[in-house]
Parts: sequence; structure tokens; C-alpha cells
Amino acid sequence: MADLKCGVTNCTYNDECYCCKGDIMVGGKHACNCDDTCCESFAQRREGHDAYSSSLSHPSKVISIDCEAVKCIYNSNYKCVADHVDIKGCGACDCRETACATFTER
Repeated sequence: MADLKCGVTNCTYNDECYCCKGDIMVGGKHACNCDDTCCESFAQRREGHDAYSSSLSHPSKVISIDCEAVKCIYNSNYKCVADHVDIKGCGACDCRETACATFTER
């Protein structure tokens, strides 16, 4: 479990830079740098819809992260083992516009 800080403020699961989803998936099977990764759990917040739907009622600072970025030093059997993870992508409209800023190539 990692301490997660999410800068994707327009994600429906984001509450003051913490995630209300419970767990996330970082994609980027062939990633060689952070911009080749993404938060596949991203869901754009839409006007007139409640945020945090189908999620935890309160944001969590510590979260389980599944990770496909096998070239990252923090990937251990498809789980992130970093102590702290930053997700970036403020203003994203699609998960491909997000990234795991903590990604570090082996």
C-alpha cells in the first residue's frame, strides 16, 4: 500500500488530492518513462454528477496500486511497492493524459 497524492483534480474519485476509489490500476506495460504510464482508473468528473460514485465515501491517503509498468523499480509482481506515489494529469479528459510521476525505470 502506497501513500498516494493525486494531482488529477478533475477525476471523479479525487477529493482534495486523495483518492476515494479504494484501489487504482497504473497502466503502461511497455513504459520507459513516466509519460508512458497512466492511471487506468481515471474517470472524468462530469457536471451534474456526484463525484465518488461506486467508491469509498471518504478519501484515503494510503491505497493499493496494481501496476502494469513492469520496467518500474517499484513494480513487484504487478503491485506497486513505492512508499509514496504521485499521479499527475491536471485537466485530463482521458486516462492517457494522466501519468504515474513516481515511475522510475529499472
